[in-house]
Amino acid sequence: MTAATTAAEADTGSLRDAAVDWCFLHGLVVRPPPSPASPPPSSTAAFPSLATHAPFALLPTPVPRTCFRRAERLQPLFNHMVHTVAQDEAFVRRVMDSLSQVDSFTGSCYEIYKSVMAEGITQRIVLGLHRSDYLLHDGGDGHLQIQQVELNTISASFASLSAKVSDLHRHLAALRPDIFRGRLPASFAAAESLVENRSLEALPKGIAAAHALYGSPNAIVVMVVQPGERNRFDQRWIDMVLLEKYGVNVIRKSLAELNNEARLVGDLRKLFIGTREVSVVYYRAGYTPDDYPGKAEWAARLLVERSHAVKCPNVTYHLVGAKKVQQILAEPGMLEKFVGEADARELRTCFTGLYPLDESPAGLAAYEMALRSPDRFVLKPQREGGGNNFYGADVRTQLMRVPAKERNAYILMDLIRPPPARNLLVRSGAVVEADVISELGIYGVWLSEGSVVHLNEAGGHLLRTKTASSHEGGVAAGFAVLDSPAL
Repeated sequence: MTAATTAAEADTGSLRDAAVDWCFLHGLVVRPPPSPASPPPSSTAAFPSLATHAPFALLPTPVPRTCFRRAERLQPLFNHMVHTVAQDEAFVRRVMDSLSQVDSFTGSCYEIYKSVMAEGITQRIVLGLHRSDYLLHDGGDGHLQIQQVELNTISASFASLSAKVSDLHRHLAALRPDIFRGRLPASFAAAESLVENRSLEALPKGIAAAHALYGSPNAIVVMVVQPGERNRFDQRWIDMVLLEKYGVNVIRKSLAELNNEARLVGDLRKLFIGTREVSVVYYRAGYTPDDYPGKAEWAARLLVERSHAVKCPNVTYHLVGAKKVQQILAEPGMLEKFVGEADARELRTCFTGLYPLDESPAGLAAYEMALRSPDRFVLKPQREGGGNNFYGADVRTQLMRVPAKERNAYILMDLIRPPPARNLLVRSGAVVEADVISELGIYGVWLSEGSVVHLNEAGGHLLRTKTASSHEGGVAAGFAVLDSPAL
């Protein structure tokens, strides 16, 4: 080992120690996984008083400025697209009538949709907190462009901790500018390259604005969470901002607890927990079948959806976020049914190849194409949360396993191949240097009441970085670390 290598390792260790300490000082933390002997969580009670730093990149990862700014500009267009698609009941029913036959989870959500549409909706306020995720794509000529991976309309997480990582990297750049200069491109300049991240401001702003529009100052916000939530600190930052900046109280409830404690009052079906009226229900759970282990959870979801509280998201927004909807909207001429031609052209610039897997001629052709060249594609079910997709040989294996009539539960997407960068990833105090790829997410905030749009804006960003050999990209699922872009 040379003296230079020894010095570099010492610098890395020193920077790692400073970063980990900063994480604990500033709340960039998560609960550790429970030990095998721990009982399964049964309520919203916290794990024992333990925390570890959130997994993070020691240095920011370079992202072309033009690509980042383009993603920001696209977000209000996606916010508007989600809303207009959700307003088209005929389109939603046409897609879900088919999809619900092959995907039971989507089918259960669709049953709630049909129930509330038949009963009548009393709340015209709509709040959407979205996140559109992108990978960089090299078309072969060295010109990088963003291509959309997915659009999340429910429980878009890590807005708080992603803002903290941006602050961490600014701190480390000021602490050890020599290390940053030595490892980042020559164009890097901390003041210009480390962009401000508004995500921890933007999401609470949207919830607070919906609360104010609801019109009951003493009402509370309910955050729906998973029992034993490990990512509770990311959520708690939103609680704190709502209370300290806007004077809005937040309580945390699981779906099972809501089923036991919530009730509807009056002709408007106002939502109450005990004596406290609820203005906004913000879902940080409910996006996976695992969140509905029994009838109680589904009963709670229906109760909330029937209520006068503002839902974030309402069940229609949840359904519109399905992968199948994303694939259909990418079909020629489809976007123009919901947005203007100019906006449709802009949105299409970030689309990659998306293909049906139903029994239509296009679906059968995509099926044969995937069997011939599985390495070219990603096979996606209608699921959120990471760890659900199929890659490589597993694409062929899964398609051959699924009956033809059930293939419509999946879509096929071209595999995006971003160019790798080099970075240092820190997890549980250990540093791993590796070739990495990063997924950029842009948060979006939409708030409307009837035809009046109160908010439509981009709301900060998330960068998740993983080793180049890893297909999946979820932080909570253990595949990636939190990062920030160096423009």
